[in-house]
Amino acid sequence: MSADVREIIEGQLRAAGLKVTPQRYAVLDYLWSNRTHPTAEEIEAAVNQRFPCASRATVYNTLHALHEAGLVQELYGQGGVTRYDIKVEPHHHFICRRCGQLEDIEASAVQVEAREKFSDYQVESIEVVVRGLCGECQRDLENQGEGENHAEHRGESDSFEYRS
Repeated sequence: MSADVREIIEGQLRAAGLKVTPQRYAVLDYLWSNRTHPTAEEIEAAVNQRFPCASRATVYNTLHALHEAGLVQELYGQGGVTRYDIKVEPHHHFICRRCGQLEDIEASAVQVEAREKFSDYQVESIEVVVRGLCGECQRDLENQGEGENHAEHRGESDSFEYRS
């Protein structure tokens, strides 16, 4: 971890009014270095490699505090799977329908003109989830045929929605 990233993480925690604890630092450090939208369980396993005494409750409480402070986004998937995203500025996601790969899409890549259409609501944010086939799954289909399941290269497929 570079000194610059350390300063960013510590600055984010302080700006959000949170103490810089080893566990909070470890969770943010992991999210900064692993931008794959991990689950709480994946984060817990990584944090416990550095802090073996970090309990599951500590990791979950830390993730909740970071979400409440606006430092991470929560993505809720079907079946109750929650993933965490360190990128909190407006953006969207692409999810491969075969392998479950979840990627960030810049907000400018998707034209959304919905705010004025919701005059009865106070719209605070708009998130778009684009679903389709990633490049690897497309190549698999071309090489292997549609009938086979090639999801093992990224994990099981899941759909996600935002909650803020």
